[in-house]
Amino acid sequence: MKRSPRVFKAGTRPSSLALTQTRAALDRIEGMLEGVAFEMVQISSVGDTDRTTDLRESPADFFTRELDTALLNGNIDLAVHSAKDLPDPMPAGIDWFWLPWREEPRDVLILSKARKISDLPANPVIGVSSERREEYCTQRFPHGIQRNIRGNIGERIDQVDNGTYDIVVMAAAALLRLGIEERITEWIPLEDLEVPEGQGHLAITFRKGDERMMALRSLFVQTVTFAGAGISTKELCTIATLRALQRCDICLHDSLIDHALLDELPPRAHAIDVGKRCGAHSKEQHETTKLICECARQSKRIVRLKGGDPGIFGRLAEETEALGNLGIPFRVIPGISALQAATTGTGMLLTRRNVSRGFVVLTPRMSGGALARCDAEMKDRLPAIYYMSIKAIEPISKQLLEDGHSPDTPAALIFNAGGEDEKIIKTTIGNLTSQSIKHPGLIIVGDITAYSHKTELGALRGKKVLLTCSEAIQEKAAAHVHDLGGHPLQFPLICLECRRGFQPRFDAFEWVVITSPSAVRAFMQTVVRQNIDLRTIPKIMVCGRGTADEFTRHGLHVDAQPDSSFSADALVELAKQTIKPGENILRLRSDKAGSQLAESLRETGAEVEDVILYDNVRVEHDELPEFDTVFFASASGVESFIEQWGGEALAGKTISVIGKPTAQALEKQNLKPDIIAREATIPGAIQSLAEYFVSQMLRKSPCQ
Repeated sequence: MKRSPRVFKAGTRPSSLALTQTRAALDRIEGMLEGVAFEMVQISSVGDTDRTTDLRESPADFFTRELDTALLNGNIDLAVHSAKDLPDPMPAGIDWFWLPWREEPRDVLILSKARKISDLPANPVIGVSSERREEYCTQRFPHGIQRNIRGNIGERIDQVDNGTYDIVVMAAAALLRLGIEERITEWIPLEDLEVPEGQGHLAITFRKGDERMMALRSLFVQTVTFAGAGISTKELCTIATLRALQRCDICLHDSLIDHALLDELPPRAHAIDVGKRCGAHSKEQHETTKLICECARQSKRIVRLKGGDPGIFGRLAEETEALGNLGIPFRVIPGISALQAATTGTGMLLTRRNVSRGFVVLTPRMSGGALARCDAEMKDRLPAIYYMSIKAIEPISKQLLEDGHSPDTPAALIFNAGGEDEKIIKTTIGNLTSQSIKHPGLIIVGDITAYSHKTELGALRGKKVLLTCSEAIQEKAAAHVHDLGGHPLQFPLICLECRRGFQPRFDAFEWVVITSPSAVRAFMQTVVRQNIDLRTIPKIMVCGRGTADEFTRHGLHVDAQPDSSFSADALVELAKQTIKPGENILRLRSDKAGSQLAESLRETGAEVEDVILYDNVRVEHDELPEFDTVFFASASGVESFIEQWGGEALAGKTISVIGKPTAQALEKQNLKPDIIAREATIPGAIQSLAEYFVSQMLRKSPCQ
């Protein structure tokens, strides 16, 4: 018997627009989650009942106050708002986030039906409801008569139609959501009238600390990346930081960085200087921390770019702790600091055989800028780090105790620091020698070992996700796992080898059909190797967005792809509508793909040449790392895993696959996937994995 869904109460205002956009948003979320449903609860705000107050003079919570009260009283679990209606600051006890999808943000002009701008009188009466719209209308219609306008969308349009106003300025998103976009007379360009950042977005509010809603939010927020910029020059920045910058929406950066790094940002990304210099702060620390948390809750991908290494005198703890308290995931990319540049780079090496076996690093400054002691006693209380020390763990422990350290002094052992299989053992000086150690590592002694970054955050809750896909798509898959709070283990089980004998005769074909990003990469390698003119490539048909995007990366646009249901079946249906009988198709595939698609395409009446472009070659590994969940992107990946470790290695693990063919490969091994991606793309597969875990959390979490 099918279990009843877990139902959450969602508050919304009673206007037609609010009800429409709330139901659409909740339906979309329900489609992402299993066993979860939402019941709408209508709650009138003072903004709905007070139709006389000028919105330019209304309080910040004019449209949210009553829903906030219902939340705090426990009458509803969440509330859905237009994001631009949220007050700043938010009321105590209320948390929030934006949904990532956005309706058209621009404003529009509304006139009565069939009327044009050229039909307006010399002194048109204009309905305005905000200062920015007032300023625009003053410039656009200097002789206009501006008056306050109130009412819902339909009522405002009625006031134009009955002649009370000649023009009304409104948000296009409202008309589009209500399906009355035909009433738009003119679109206002963003460069002419800037809109609030939240316009077009919907926001969800909930009680602060509600773990159920924090779990829901984890599907829509991106992992915040704290990255080291290196020092002095862009050349001393790590590849990991550059990749993070190239994917971000907002970069909050220190002042003392090489600003050439900002050239790596995508064209539409924003760079905000939050740097601090001695005696001159662009932003106070609490302002920077608040900004990070706000941008993260707006579903933006953020890089907090810190000079040098983020963890060395970089106030990293304050910023990460704030995110951890909100349940928002983050990761930290170390960087090259002034410490290395001033020593390793100059020859004044901090460690030199028979000269120096270690060093002390500290700052003379306390919080607020006051000077602190730097005497021998102070230095003796600093953390100690022992390199190349595991084999000497017994004498180190003995000497520390003899020097007067308490056996209860915290200590930690770190193996493969910064690696995918990094391992940390927390212990004490007294218990150091009881550890069973097999690998080289570091020993850290001191109170700092009591702390650690929160990792069980985000939709994936820090789970180790074994990525078995080919090397070519590992980086993309790992980035999406990072975004959703997981720990990617890049572990390719197949590699792709192009067949050298393939020499395409493109002039003989009207279409080329390719059905995977891997095939696109192999195809483009062949095109480059043989110096083929891109203009000779025939029309391109693909089965999904991921494959189309891979062509776009190479400067080519596909000519046909299914609108949805990205699969071979959908491609065949598209081919029946698109390809004419007798046309010639070049079907390019891997050795594992099989000829079924080519045979189906022939049923359309086309002539199909089925060509193997590349081979899937198994990648051997000496050891299988520890993991929580595994992602298979192909049947050949499944076969490679089973051949090396057997199906028993998947016992107790969560199994995710990119599509039905991969699921069928598992079923042949008497195994069943826990998740089949709703959309057969890398982003879609990782998102489906995240939705699976969030659904589990929401169904199991107690009522609050």
